[in-house]
Amino acid sequence: MAQVPQTFFDALAVRTWCGLALEALGRAREEIDAINVYPVADGDTGTNLYLTVESTVTAVEAVFTAYDEGGKPSLADAARAMAHGALIGARGNSGTILAQLLRGMAQVLADDSEAPHTDGSGLRLALRRAADSAREAVAHPVEGTVLSVASAAADAVEGSLGDCGAVARAAYEAARAALAATPGQLAVLERAGVVDAGGRGLVAVLGALVETFTGEAPRAVPGSAVASAYARVDAVSGAAPAPTVDECADGPAEDGGPAFEVIYLLEAEDAAVARLKTRLDALGDSLVVVGGDGLWNVHVHVDDAGAAVEAGVEAGRPYRIRITHFGVGDVHTRGGERPPRERVQRAVVAVVPGEGLAGLYTEAGATTVLARPGEPPASGELVEAVRRAHAREVVLLPNDADLRHTAAAAAEQARTEGIRVALIPTRSAVQGIAALAVHEPERRFDEDVVSMTSAAGATRYAEIAVAERQSWTLAGICEAGDILGLIDGDVAVIGSDVTAAAETVLDRMLSAGGELVTLVLGDDAPESIADHLEARVREAYLAVDTVVYRGGRQGALLLIGVE
Repeated sequence: MAQVPQTFFDALAVRTWCGLALEALGRAREEIDAINVYPVADGDTGTNLYLTVESTVTAVEAVFTAYDEGGKPSLADAARAMAHGALIGARGNSGTILAQLLRGMAQVLADDSEAPHTDGSGLRLALRRAADSAREAVAHPVEGTVLSVASAAADAVEGSLGDCGAVARAAYEAARAALAATPGQLAVLERAGVVDAGGRGLVAVLGALVETFTGEAPRAVPGSAVASAYARVDAVSGAAPAPTVDECADGPAEDGGPAFEVIYLLEAEDAAVARLKTRLDALGDSLVVVGGDGLWNVHVHVDDAGAAVEAGVEAGRPYRIRITHFGVGDVHTRGGERPPRERVQRAVVAVVPGEGLAGLYTEAGATTVLARPGEPPASGELVEAVRRAHAREVVLLPNDADLRHTAAAAAEQARTEGIRVALIPTRSAVQGIAALAVHEPERRFDEDVVSMTSAAGATRYAEIAVAERQSWTLAGICEAGDILGLIDGDVAVIGSDVTAAAETVLDRMLSAGGELVTLVLGDDAPESIADHLEARVREAYLAVDTVVYRGGRQGALLLIGVE
C-alpha cells in the first residue's frame, strides 16, 4: 500500500521514515546477514541494523504517544528522539555507524527548535552532516564500506535543487551506485563476490526515505550496476568464503584479528571520551565511538575484553555491556570456516532490570537481556537473545507485566524459525528467580515449564520505588518524591521513609504466609535496609528464610519476593 507522500521533512515524516526503514530492513535482514563478510564475517549485520532501527522507532513512537490530546511533536523533538533511540539501541559495527548517521541528521533537523519543518535544502545539509559525522566517529575510516555509500549520497545532493523527494531520490541513486562499486574498493568483498553489507543496509534506509517523500518505494533497475552486484548474493548466500586476511575497519589485521567485540553505552564527559578513544585504539581495531552530550555508544574489537571495559569504567559509567566472541556462532568466523556449533536441548532467556541480577541469572545458566529503567527491550532484541541461546527449546521469562505482548511477539517469531518456545508470564525478576530455581533441563519440556510456571505463580512480588509525579493510587494521592510500596503491581503503601515503607510491605505480604523472602537491592537503597528487614523476618516470622541479592541499577530501590 502506497504511503501518503510528505512534502516537507516534519515530525510526521521522521516517524514515517523510521517505520518504513524498519520494514525495509526486516525484508532485507537475511540477505544482508548472508553477505556480511566485513569487518568480521559473523553474519549479523542485517540483524544489528534492524535492531538499531527498531530502537529508533520505539523512541519516536514514545514522543508521539506523549501528545495524546490531538497535537504532535515538533520536528526537533522527533529528530532528537530518532537520534537517541538509535544511540541507545545501536548494535554491531554497522548499527553504531548508522546511529551516528542519524545523529548527524538530527543535529541539522533540530537546529531550529521552533521550525515546524524543513525543505530540500535542509535535507541536503542533514545528509552532509550525517556522512561527515559518521567518518569522524570511526577511528580509521576505510573506503568500500557504509561510509563510502553515505558520502556518495551526500555528495550527490550538494548544490542540487528540488524538494525533499527529489533530494532523497538523488541520494538513494548515488548510494546504490556507490554500493555496487564497493567490491572494487575492498579486496575482501571482491573475493567473496558481494557488496558491503552495511552499505546495503543504508541503501534500504535511504530507499525508505524516498518512499516517505514520494509515496512510492524505489525499484531496482534491471541491468543496473547495483542490480548486477545484488545478483551475485544468491550464489554466495550463507556460504561466502572467509577472507584469508581479515581486513578490519582499521586495515588488515594479523593472526585473524581480535577475538572479541565489545559494545557498551557510556555516560562520560567529552574530555574523558577523547582519552578513551586513544586507549581503545591501542587495544584493538574497528573502533567506533558515537554520541555526545554526556551519552556515548562505544564499539571496538579487541583481544582483551576486560581491558576495554575497564577503560570505559575509567572514563565514566559504562552499562549495557555486550561482549561477543567471534569464534561462537553458526557463521564463518575470522581465519576461516568452522562447523556450526551444536544446539543445546534447552535454555532459559530472561529479561533482567539490573547488572547484578544479570550476573545472578547468568550464573544460573540463563541467557539475559538487560533492561535499563525506562528503556524496555524490543521484540527484536528478545528474538536475538533466543537465537543466541542456541537451543532447540527455550523458556522465556519477561519479568515485567508490561513486556507480556513484546515477549509473546518474540516467542511467535522464534517459533517460525523452528525453536520451541514457552513463555512464562513472570511479572517481576523475583518471580523469575523462583522459576529459575526449579528449572531442570533433564526433565521433559512440558514438565519443566509447568514446574517453573508454578514456582513463579506462587511468588508474590513487591517493589519500593520513588514517585516521579503527583498521581492517584489505590492507597491515596502521592506526591513527587514520596516512597511507594507496590504489591503485585498496585500501590499499597505511601510513605516518606524507605525502610519503614519496605517493612510495612513485607509485613503485609507475610501476613498471608510464606517460606522464603527474596530481597534485591538497587544501587540507591539505604545500606542498612537489608539488615533491618532480615532482622524483622527473624524476629516476627519463624521458619521463614531470607536471601539478599545486589541488583545494581534496576530502577526500583528494592524488589521483594515472598514464596
